[in-house]
Amino acid sequence: MVKSAEVKLLDQAEEAVRDCLEPVASLSIKRTRREPRRDAPRPAIMLTLKTPNGDQVMLVDVKGSGQPRIVRDAVNQLLRYQSETSGTYGVLVAPYISPQSARLCVENGIGYVDLAGNCRLSFGSVYVERDGKPNPAPQRRELRSLYAPRTTRVLRVLLQDSKKTWRLQPLAQEAGVSLGQAYNVKKLLADREWIRSEAGGLRLSDPGALLREWSQHYTYRKNVARDFYALDAPPEVERKLATACRDAAVPYAFTGFSAAARLAPMVRYQRVMAYISGDLTPVVTALGLKEVPSGVNVTLLSPYDDGVFYGAAEVDGLRIVAPVQVYLDMIGYRGRGEEAAAFLLEQVIERTW
Repeated sequence: MVKSAEVKLLDQAEEAVRDCLEPVASLSIKRTRREPRRDAPRPAIMLTLKTPNGDQVMLVDVKGSGQPRIVRDAVNQLLRYQSETSGTYGVLVAPYISPQSARLCVENGIGYVDLAGNCRLSFGSVYVERDGKPNPAPQRRELRSLYAPRTTRVLRVLLQDSKKTWRLQPLAQEAGVSLGQAYNVKKLLADREWIRSEAGGLRLSDPGALLREWSQHYTYRKNVARDFYALDAPPEVERKLATACRDAAVPYAFTGFSAAARLAPMVRYQRVMAYISGDLTPVVTALGLKEVPSGVNVTLLSPYDDGVFYGAAEVDGLRIVAPVQVYLDMIGYRGRGEEAAAFLLEQVIERTW
C-alpha cells in the first residue's frame, strides 16, 4: 500500500527526532503516539522519553514548510499545547529550518529538528544542537514563482521605494501585472516575513533579505547577451550608443559598470554594458561594432523582461537602470563585479532603506 505524503512526512519527522536524540545515552523512548490528521487538536507526534529524572513528554508538531510565518504559527500552537499539559516540551519539525526560523523557535523555548540534519533540543539536563546543514531540497517551484519574469516586476516596485506603503490593486497596476500575480507575491513574501501589513496597505519589512535571495537566483545571462568590440573608449561608446538609441526611438538603459560608475564610482572599467529593447541592428551599425568571441568591450543585452527598465533614470545625459537592477547584474559578474555590487549596495541602495 502506497503511503500518503502526509504519512511519509510523519515517518521522516519521527526518524529525524530519534536521530537527534540517539547520541544522548541517558535517554530512551518509552512510547510514541501519532496523530496523522492535520486538523487534529493534538500535536502530530507525542514521545514519552525515559530520563534519569523521570519521564519527559515531547510534543512534536510537523509542518511541510519551515518558512518563518508558518514556523511562528506552529510555535504559538506548540506553546498552547504546552500550557494545556504541564511539564511537556514542544518541538517543531519541518523539511528545512532556516536560521531566521530557528531563532523564532529558540526565542520561545521551542526545540526544532529538520530533515537536513539541523536541530536544537534543550530540556532538563539535555542539550543537543547541530547546525550548518544546507537545505537538501529547496522549494524550487516556490522560488521559480517568486523570481519569475513578471512577478519580479512587483519586487522591483517594492524595492524601488521600500518605505512606501501599497494597496494591492495600485501595486499590480504599477508593476503591470494581474491582481492575482501581485497577491501571489504578497503571500510568498509574507511567508518569509519580509512584508508587513499596515493601515495604509503593505510594505517591505526586510528589503535586504529579499534582495540577497533574489541575487542568488539571478544572473545577467538570463537576458540574451551579445558581445562586441568597439574601437572607441567606453565614454565615447556610451555617448554614441545613447544618441543612436534616441535617434532610432529604441528603449535602452545602461547597466553593469557603465551604470555603477555613475551611481557610486569606485573602479575604472573597460566594458560597456547596456539593455536595448528590440532589434539591435541599427545601434550595432551606427556604432560600427564587431561581434567577437574574445576581446569584448561592449555587451548588449536583450532583456528577458521589460521590467529591467523599471525605475531607469537619466544621469549625465545617459539613461541607466535602477540601482537594484545594476546590483543584480553585477553581483555575479566576473572581474570585480561583486566588489562593485557590494559598494553600490552600501553607498546607494541601503541608504534608501
